[in-house]
Amino acid sequence: MPITFDSPYPEPSASTGFAQNQLIRDAENRDEQSLPKALANTDLELHLFCDQGVIVRRDDEPTAIFSQQEAMQFEPDFDRAILLGESESGPRVALPVATDKDSLQPPYRHYDYRSLLYTSSTSEADTGAIAQGASLLHWNNVNQYCGQCGAETRAMIGGYRRDCTACEYKSFPRTDPVVIMLAVNGDQCLMGRGPHFPPGWYSTLAGFVESGETIEDAVRRETFEEAGIRIERVQYFASQPWPFPHSLMIGVHCEAISETIKMDDSELEDCRWFSREEVRLMCRDEHPDGIKCPPSRAIASTLIQAWLAD
Repeated sequence: MPITFDSPYPEPSASTGFAQNQLIRDAENRDEQSLPKALANTDLELHLFCDQGVIVRRDDEPTAIFSQQEAMQFEPDFDRAILLGESESGPRVALPVATDKDSLQPPYRHYDYRSLLYTSSTSEADTGAIAQGASLLHWNNVNQYCGQCGAETRAMIGGYRRDCTACEYKSFPRTDPVVIMLAVNGDQCLMGRGPHFPPGWYSTLAGFVESGETIEDAVRRETFEEAGIRIERVQYFASQPWPFPHSLMIGVHCEAISETIKMDDSELEDCRWFSREEVRLMCRDEHPDGIKCPPSRAIASTLIQAWLAD
């Protein structure tokens, strides 16, 4: 098969939430002086993290970027700071703070990571940088002890590696691949709803890629396990960073070769086929049964919209 570059640019991934991080990471040049130099820079920009979210200043010009001077009121923990990269204005750092979210007073407000997808208080680029920081802070927090010998570890090169203080074992941040798929059979698509979904919300199926498994085989396995539907061809469409806590959503369309649903009720509350016209009504929030599709900045919506436009 000849290699052609006829796919769209920007790619569909660019339209998903958390995907427009524009920081220059400069990963190959990080060393032990990178974070101290950033913290000493007068142009330093900070994202402030607390209680599984970030602080946003909601005033005439809402922002999730703070100066070091403004950050001091929130009890910052510079020992756990993470260097994210460089913006056009200066170095960007993720900084945990001790302030409780319930103690925040206007103009400051706490946003959990999901809420960032649905607010105009942060730019798309800043939302992506926050997702990067959230994942790295979580990884550092749960890897304070060596998985090889149990001794304490310490953060290195700005938070992108942890070294054991005893056996010198080095560990690095992880990303968990997750397949998320819209199964299609003729003029209908397969969607389900989990027990944690908002009322009336149906979405594409999804699941983690297991060790020794291709993306395509993960799609086939997960669709069969959750819905009893057999899949043949799988076509990649887009991806989305997902900081819950450190996943990469790999979005595909896939060809269903069976129709009878045998739902795994330990995973799903409901699973069914939807016609194209039904899905159009769901996307417009006009379905007579109040059924809805995922919001626009979720990769599930990107997959659904592409199918509707086909």
